[in-house]
Amino acid sequence: MIGMKKFPVVFFAAAFWIFSFATVFSASLPPSTQGMLKKHKLDPSILHDIDKELAVPPDLLEKAKKEGRVRVQGTPGEARDEKIFFAPFRERYPFISLEYSGTSQQDRAVKTLTAYRSGRILGEVVESLSGAVLTYVEAGALEDMRALPNWDKILPTARDADGLWANLQQNYWCMSYNTKLVKKEDLPKGWEDLLKNPKWKGGNLALANRPSQWALQIWRVKGEKWTKDFLRQVFTEIRPQLRKEGTNTLPQLVAAGEFHAVIPSMAPHVSRIASEGAPVGYHCPEPVPATLGGSGIIKGAPYLNAGRVLMNWLMSKEGQIARYATYDSTPSHKDLQRKEFLPFPEEVLGKQVVTPEPAFQEKTLPDLNEFWNKLWLGGAGAR
Repeated sequence: MIGMKKFPVVFFAAAFWIFSFATVFSASLPPSTQGMLKKHKLDPSILHDIDKELAVPPDLLEKAKKEGRVRVQGTPGEARDEKIFFAPFRERYPFISLEYSGTSQQDRAVKTLTAYRSGRILGEVVESLSGAVLTYVEAGALEDMRALPNWDKILPTARDADGLWANLQQNYWCMSYNTKLVKKEDLPKGWEDLLKNPKWKGGNLALANRPSQWALQIWRVKGEKWTKDFLRQVFTEIRPQLRKEGTNTLPQLVAAGEFHAVIPSMAPHVSRIASEGAPVGYHCPEPVPATLGGSGIIKGAPYLNAGRVLMNWLMSKEGQIARYATYDSTPSHKDLQRKEFLPFPEEVLGKQVVTPEPAFQEKTLPDLNEFWNKLWLGGAGAR
């Protein structure tokens, strides 16, 4: 009985200690990070090892302080909310002035590299290069990032074996469907199952003109012959609607019942309208297509050490959560492959995810596009 009487005291003491620790730990985080965690109902303990993740060598931090500046070549979409996104970084590193330029894919892929080749460096960090990342690698324009504390925290499928680029977010491109018109048992487990179910014929399935976001990944797993045979049958036997609208708009048309489903769709786009009550769901046949992002540090940049500090933060759990909280972006950090950060976790977790390697994409995409365009322009579908 004595032990039983002591148990509540010990239990409440332990609970109080845990609560106190969590409170003190949370207070040690940047105010903007605390706000992001609170808004998205995330337990601060998810960042329990953030000090370790951000522990760059002291001499690197000192050099970054002396440089006092870092420039990012990013996307126009992210530029609109970059102050929100980078708020934790600016609070942690007030001695580094961060300048963000939202440039087009063409500018990042061509102009930034052309400037580098002529001896002008427009930024320390360049984001979302996609297939152009291989051109940067071949030009020797990217720094090796393997010495950064968080390099190994990024999913192996989302980073370069030589340390030159990393995907700072995971973009999955599957299919969205109308939950009132499609039963779950009709959803294809593998892509080939589309051909076996007459449910998808008669214009019920729509396609966007975006083969690089899903068919390229299937090609990498299934091979050229299988993929071309599959696509030919999709166009000639299913005869999908061939849509010109953008991939942001098409899930809204799915919800309106204009067609039963569309390929491809990105998870956050679907999640947003589903959260507003629209009858739209998301489904990923295997293999699950993911697109190449490709971000890196420009070699020899004038504020190189500040660039390294920034990139390490971008790969950290705090940076990844800040991107998720600002842009609904799915993290590529290994420890954040959790339900909280995936709009439709059951459609990705435990499935084979495929991201095209830059060399594979450069070699294969022209052939895929040529084959796809013949089918698309040949009118083999219900427009």
